Amino acid sequence: MEQLIVDAISKHVEENKVIRSGQHGFTKGKSCLTNLIAFYDSMTGWVDERRAVNVVYLDLSKAFDTVSHNILIGKLRKCGLDEWTLRRIESWLNEKAQRIVTSGAV
Repeated sequence: MEQLIVDAISKHVEENKVIRSGQHGFTKGKSCLTNLIAFYDSMTGWVDERRAVNVVYLDLSKAFDTVSHNILIGKLRKCGLDEWTLRRIESWLNEKAQRIVTSGAV
């Protein structure tokens, strides 16, 4: 079920250009490593130009553990995600039982 949701969201994001090109997390072909390389490249370039460089690191790993499900669904709806996918996500977040019927079989 999770893969169906990931696929639907990924398709929407790609088709509608929702994520900027500088995004590395949760982006196909990009990773923490590609982010660090891009960051290092930018910082060393600015240092070479004798520009001031300030860096702030934030750990947001637990930020989504307390997000309101209703607010999240509302924001996904506002982004234009289709209703079928929204209903699946909402059901998944609320931990209700789910089933998929394909060709008459569960």
